[in-house]
Amino acid sequence: MKVLIGTRNPHKLAECLRILGEIPGIEWVTFRESPFPEVPEEGESLEENAAKKAQELARLTGLPTLAEDSGLEVAALGGAPGVRSARFAGDQKDYRANNEKLLSLLSGVEDRRARFRTVAALALPDGRLWLREGGLEGEIARALRGTGGFGYDPLFIPIGEARTLAEMSPEEKDAISHRRRALERMRPLLLALASGGIPEEGGPL
Repeated sequence: MKVLIGTRNPHKLAECLRILGEIPGIEWVTFRESPFPEVPEEGESLEENAAKKAQELARLTGLPTLAEDSGLEVAALGGAPGVRSARFAGDQKDYRANNEKLLSLLSGVEDRRARFRTVAALALPDGRLWLREGGLEGEIARALRGTGGFGYDPLFIPIGEARTLAEMSPEEKDAISHRRRALERMRPLLLALASGGIPEEGGPL
């Protein structure tokens, strides 16, 4: 069964493909094989954005679609940037500008607690939808560190680590990431989809 991975972000796509790997009965389809338009992220929550992307692309392509939305929630900023993470410093989605704005807002702030959160959505062309969530707790570094990853990875230090996500190898990051945790919770549904035994209802996060 063909399943579309509903992201045009090459960094997210690479992570999703590494994390999901081969699932028996599933053939992954990407925007390279089946081009699709960008779905505007206009929701008020990660859940809304993930669901909208998955449902619109499933309807447009006629394929089961796996999509996600992720955000960084910083305690000292009341959970911001949250759903606005990608556009924190403007609609141009500039990673460097986003990081620099975050560092500026946290200048002199001792409370550096933060968490990454991902909501993954699986939508079928018939309208059925499932959501699964994953999180990663940590803190914000005081300067950009590392050259790997993308987004806020150069500033995010997971609990129990001295390194930022950008200082880790892709395999190290994948092993603990919020995206892995959300996608691993989606794996049983994908296996059920491949075998024709997926449930009727979406169920809880």
